[in-house]
Amino acid sequence: MATLTDVAKKANVSKMTVSRVINHPEQVTDELKELVYAAMEELDYHPNIAAKALVTNRSQIIKLYILEELDTTEPYYMNLLMGIAKAVGKAHYSLQLVTKDGVDRGACDGYILTGFRQEDFDWIRGLKKPVVLFGENDQNIDFVDSDNHYGTAIATKYALEAGYQQVIFIGIDVNEPFETAREAGYQEVMTAAGLPAQIYHLPNRSTKSEHFIAQYWENLNQNTCFVCSSDRLALGVERGLQSCGADIPQDFGIIGFDGVFLDQVSSPKLTTMKQPIIEMGEACGEMLVKKIEDNGATQGYHRFLPELIVRESTR
Repeated sequence: MATLTDVAKKANVSKMTVSRVINHPEQVTDELKELVYAAMEELDYHPNIAAKALVTNRSQIIKLYILEELDTTEPYYMNLLMGIAKAVGKAHYSLQLVTKDGVDRGACDGYILTGFRQEDFDWIRGLKKPVVLFGENDQNIDFVDSDNHYGTAIATKYALEAGYQQVIFIGIDVNEPFETAREAGYQEVMTAAGLPAQIYHLPNRSTKSEHFIAQYWENLNQNTCFVCSSDRLALGVERGLQSCGADIPQDFGIIGFDGVFLDQVSSPKLTTMKQPIIEMGEACGEMLVKKIEDNGATQGYHRFLPELIVRESTR
């Protein structure tokens, strides 16, 4: 079995350099990394994670908590998992998933949490290991998220530029920072345009927004665009409009928010604000690894700009 010394000899570098490439690749040049990785591959060398854990007094395990129901038909969280696993795997950590109804057992070196609500922060603050949240928060806890305000502002501007005379915001009925920011982005653009804001809050279910359209159909004016806080809500709005015989996108437009899956399977396909979920997951993993290495020091936040993807549900 090849050793660290064997790799160093093969790459013609010091053992310290090999160790740095393995444990802190960001501190090493690409040329050195390629040299060491090539030697490791040729010798079929694999770092001894168990030994590293003993030396550092760490478990080399990171736990991902998903504190809301998982929808197995939508790959939102699968994309997030892929991104996190990629980042923590590079740093030689294993990823353990704990779902809403799961039991947290065993040691870990840090936590990534998503799907949290305001009532969760008491126990989150009681966690003894470093924490990074996937989701904007007002508790000064390190996080990664989309720029939610920017996303709905861009969506609302596009709706107005497309010639829709009325823009209605369909939000999620939760009092959380991400939702507040999305609503604020819409309101800001409507105020600047001198137009009245119309805001409705619904549970994040397509059936709820579909029923909303059926209920209010007689009061809806043509030349209206719905800016929705999720693709699920947008999908329901689309189905509701279709059931009422609406012409999409000529008379009614719909813009969602997420761009992970539902936007592509709807018919017509949804215009949406696409979040780079895999990249955001990677950023979560990288931030937590850095926080662990820095003994829990605050890492701040990282906001990603969502991208407007124009498809068939708008002009």
